[in-house]
Amino acid sequence: STSATNEEVHSEPCIHMITSLDEEDGTEMGEGDEWMQGKTLIKPLDQLDLTEAELKEEFTRILTANNPHAPQNIVRYSFKERSYKPISSVDQLAVHFVLEGNLLHQDSDEARRQRAKQEKATEGGGEERADSVESKAGKKEQKITNQFNFSERASQTLNNPLRERGCQTEPPPRANFSATANQWEIYDVYLEVLQKQEKNKEKAKAVPKKDDDKGKKKMMLVETQSDDITKVAKVAKIIERMVNQNTFDDIAQDFKYFEDASDEYREQEGTLLPLWKFQYDKAKRLSVTALCWNESYKDLFAVGLGSYDFTKQGRGMLVFYSLKNSTFPEYIYPTTSGILCLDIHKHLPYLVAVGFYDGCVAVYNLKEETLQPIYKSTAKSGKHTDPVWQVKWQKDDMDNNHNFFSVSSDGRVVSWTLVKNELVFTDIIKLSLAGAVSEGPEGVQLPIMACGTSFDFHKQIDYLFLVGTEEGKIHKCSKAYSSQFLETYNAHNMAVDAVKWNHFHTKVFISCSSDWTVKIWDHTIKTPMFTFDLNASVGDVAWSPYSSTVFAAVTTDGKVHTFDLSINKYEAICQQPVVAKKKTKLTHIEFNPVYPIIIVGDDRGYVTSLKLSPNLRKKPKEKKGQELPKGPEVEIAKMEKLLSLLREPENSNA
Repeated sequence: STSATNEEVHSEPCIHMITSLDEEDGTEMGEGDEWMQGKTLIKPLDQLDLTEAELKEEFTRILTANNPHAPQNIVRYSFKERSYKPISSVDQLAVHFVLEGNLLHQDSDEARRQRAKQEKATEGGGEERADSVESKAGKKEQKITNQFNFSERASQTLNNPLRERGCQTEPPPRANFSATANQWEIYDVYLEVLQKQEKNKEKAKAVPKKDDDKGKKKMMLVETQSDDITKVAKVAKIIERMVNQNTFDDIAQDFKYFEDASDEYREQEGTLLPLWKFQYDKAKRLSVTALCWNESYKDLFAVGLGSYDFTKQGRGMLVFYSLKNSTFPEYIYPTTSGILCLDIHKHLPYLVAVGFYDGCVAVYNLKEETLQPIYKSTAKSGKHTDPVWQVKWQKDDMDNNHNFFSVSSDGRVVSWTLVKNELVFTDIIKLSLAGAVSEGPEGVQLPIMACGTSFDFHKQIDYLFLVGTEEGKIHKCSKAYSSQFLETYNAHNMAVDAVKWNHFHTKVFISCSSDWTVKIWDHTIKTPMFTFDLNASVGDVAWSPYSSTVFAAVTTDGKVHTFDLSINKYEAICQQPVVAKKKTKLTHIEFNPVYPIIIVGDDRGYVTSLKLSPNLRKKPKEKKGQELPKGPEVEIAKMEKLLSLLREPENSNA
């Protein structure tokens, strides 16, 4: 036998074997070698001519347990996959000899029992007496015919019986229905529908017309009473939300749980994850002109729809969307004029102030069933003569009356107070161009009014507010002084599209313009602290509610630019296009007050929601054993640190 391990084989006296050939092969053979035909010749080693190097040469043989004749391409049919599959494991066992026997080891217990049994059989035969001494003396030890000292054992496992299991369900009940539709049956159905429509018209005519609004409201009630769907409107709305949440479950999971893990490898840059897309079919040709989140219901936001193309002015629309249902608005208010701005009351979430292109301002109440506003300005009540660009709710006055402010291209900043059933206006300030006058009747010189495009009120100082103009200037104004400005900043070369105070730092505000720039200001300094060029006209800008140094802007080339001044003071940490079509322009952006998402509106009537990746809302890491301070003081200190770096050169020069 040869060992299977890799061993070196040495041969001391080696025998060399030579096989002789037949005469037919032409091999010469010596005398007396005829018996060697076809046999093997064996010669001793010393008769062979071998060198010492050949003798010392080592031959290594490696034996493996694999059978070279075993097939490698056996396939079996797989009932699970319904196809033939190759078998990976092949039996490598080769049987050379099989002998079935029942040999026992002579020292085993079974052999002793058989031997004892045979002895008893011979003793009971009667040939010899048990008590005979001669028989005992002449008795010889029985020899076992087989002297091999080995044992053979075998066992067979029990094969479990195969069992089959099956179940059969009860067949569902079936019913056969058949009917024939004739011409007279179809005719009868049409008659019933016409009779119902005529009855509804008679009921609508029977309602007395006292006021237009009340009459329309009662007509709506009559129509809703005749419509059975209104009885289950609330239930249908809940089911609709459930269906939508199941349909867009992957988006809901991303909104709640997804965090972009690749931010760990980007160091400072971040991304925006698209979530829901909001669209209303009847508002496709309108642009998103205003966005505002509801402070009380964090998933609800309002969208103002109109047009910035002043040659194609027409209808508008006020719609409210919820993150729980992205397929259809919660509230829809069609308007005769395009909407340019809106604002939701912080403490009364059902009151919405709206500014129109025709110069009117209005207040909608979501609790009312009517589609008309509960308050609306008219020419008699001092409405604006040009488009209203922005409206903002203010704190209630001394008589606890609700009021809001508006700014328009006619140069007026007006306060509107809700008194009983009418809007009462008060001119706060009139924007005038410095040194610019025009000649009126009889040679009277009149100041030329500046066009107001945006404004914002200070978060802590109630009387202080900023106004952006079409000429690119920003005026710092006070409610107490209506004749002059507290300060004027030469901000931009084109119209100021938005101006907003920082949520944390009381001195900082931001502005953007169509001249491609975004600027950050300290209101005590006339020059901007930061200036960013975005290479496209900037439509809107917004501060984040969670950090004093994070803000985002949208441009007409379809990109969202997100900045964090504490990370990078020179460029955006995220520049991402969020529209599918290249010609689509982004118009407005708003941060959600609670969730890490933003909404972006475009000029095609679409609103897209996007989730901020962790790098865009990064917080400083906590060291072991140290708790970082939290709250607005920390955010104020962050911004103040940035401002102090910019103020130092001025102080040193002074």
